[in-house]
Order: sequence, then structure tokens, then C-alpha cells
Amino acid sequence: MILGYVKCGQGSKALELFHQMQQKGEGVQSDPVTFVGVLNACASMAALEEGRHAHEQIIQSGYESVAFVGNSLIDMYAKCGSMEDAKRVFNKLPSRDVVSWNVMIFGHVKYGQGQKALELFRQLQEEGVQPDFMTLVGVLNACASVVALEQGRRAHDWVIKSGWDSNVFVGNSLIDMYAKYGSLEDALKVFNKMPSRDVVTWNAMIEGYAIHGHGKEALKQFEQMHEEGVQPDDTTFVCLLSACSHSGLVDEGLRFYSSMSTVYMISANLQHYTCMVDLLGRAGRLHEAENMVLAMPYKPQVAAWRALLGACRIHGNVEMGE
Repeated sequence: MILGYVKCGQGSKALELFHQMQQKGEGVQSDPVTFVGVLNACASMAALEEGRHAHEQIIQSGYESVAFVGNSLIDMYAKCGSMEDAKRVFNKLPSRDVVSWNVMIFGHVKYGQGQKALELFRQLQEEGVQPDFMTLVGVLNACASVVALEQGRRAHDWVIKSGWDSNVFVGNSLIDMYAKYGSLEDALKVFNKMPSRDVVTWNAMIEGYAIHGHGKEALKQFEQMHEEGVQPDDTTFVCLLSACSHSGLVDEGLRFYSSMSTVYMISANLQHYTCMVDLLGRAGRLHEAENMVLAMPYKPQVAAWRALLGACRIHGNVEMGE
């Protein structure tokens, strides 16, 4: 029941059930799987204090040295933003498997510590641990975050030598890495060599073209995606609207925005509204952009206000800017 609640994104109900279980006294004892469920619930809600309390109980129960419990502790601390606690658990583990290393690598990547993630990867190799595809995804994400092209190319060579270059997750991370470097030619080479591509693959290429101002190429990529029968998701439209915005393709952007709900049955989220504010604002349609901010069914975040203020600056509308 605890794991079921966690799987369905109901972490608070999982913790309520755990507290009920403890009130049963000696009749029902927590085992390592119970604690994994509780730690996953804490991780999903970033409930650091609850996680620390669970950690104390794990120590009292003698389960801290159980590998999968230790990995869940590392994951919980990393997702709650406490990498120091994660590191302490990691260093105390009597034996570390590839999952332990992966969780630490992804934790460092998440908090913008790409170089620390790459140092861990070197340490992993020195200790003779065999990386899996998730390790390589984490390493490629780390390379992308620190914009280290040479390190990224070395990681790509390592991917090829280890035979993971046909893995769709690894391929997607390679495309994302090269796109963030601005090396769209390398990204396209990886894309064309992939034996199978999912929606994330297409999104990565569309986003790569979008962020570097190649709007028409992004739209061509979407047309090819459509021809191959791949169903777009909400991220696809964030990438498309961003591409249209940065390339001045206003009519195309409005058409995509309309087709989201009418053709693909995708409801606009905060990111889509923000992209539309940016699209209309850059095109000088400031009142339409302002109305989009005021009418969106979400509380506008800083990105939407920044887009509108930026448009006021570009088009010299001091009154609206004030």
C-alpha cells in the first residue's frame, strides 16, 4: 500500500500509512522495503525532515548497510537538495553498486555540479565498477551542464566503445549535449544513426534548432516527426513555440498554439503561455502579449513578466513597461 501510494504520486498518504503502521506497535515491524517506500515518499515531496527521521529509524533497525536502502537514502537526500548528507551515506556504504554511483552523479547534475559528477565518474572507473546506460546518461548531462565539448566528445567515444550508442536514452542525451554546445551538425549525426527514436529524441533536435535561432529547421523537423507517425507531447510544443518566437515566425506560432488543443488534445500549460507572451511581445503585439499574461489560468511566473518587459524595452513602450 505504501509503495502503491508512492507510485501514484501520493507521498503524503504513504507517510500517513507508515505512521499508522508504527502505531500498531510490535505487531507490525518495518522491513527494508517499508523504509524504501517511505524514503521514496519523502524524496517525491522534498520532505527533508521526514527523511532524516526515517534515516534515524533505519539506523536503529540496523538496515543502513542494506545496499538498496542505502541507495534510497542517497536518492532521498539528493532529491531534497542535501548533497552533503547524500555524500555521507554514500561514503559509509560497505559496498556500492552502480546504482549508488548513478544516484550521486544525477544528484550533482541536478544541482549544477557537473564537474563533481564527472569526478565521480572517474572515481567509479578507478574502482572497477562497470557503468550502465544510466551512468552514461548522467555523465553526458554533466558534460552538457558545464559546456565542456572535449569532455563530451571523450564521453561519446566511451559510449561507442562500451556499445551503448544504440540505446535510445543515451542517444537522446548525446543529442541534448551537442545541441547545448551549439554543435547541431554532431547532434544531427547522432540523430540519423539512432536505430530507434522516441518523442524525446525529436524534442531534443527541435529544441536544439530552436535555442540557436534556426526556426525553419525546427519546423521541418516537426514535419518529419509527423510524417513518421510520432505523436508530439506538451514539450514538443514548448520547443516549437520557442523556435517560432526566436525566429519571428508569428503566424506559424499561433497556428501551433491553436493546433495543440484542437488537433493533439494537449492543454496549454504555464510554459506554453510564457512562450506565447514572448512570441507576441517580440513581434510588437504588446497588448495581445499583456492580455495573455493577464488571462492565463496560472499565476504568471518571472519568465512571463520578463518576456513582456523585454518586449516593452525592444519596442520602446515605456508606459506599459512601467
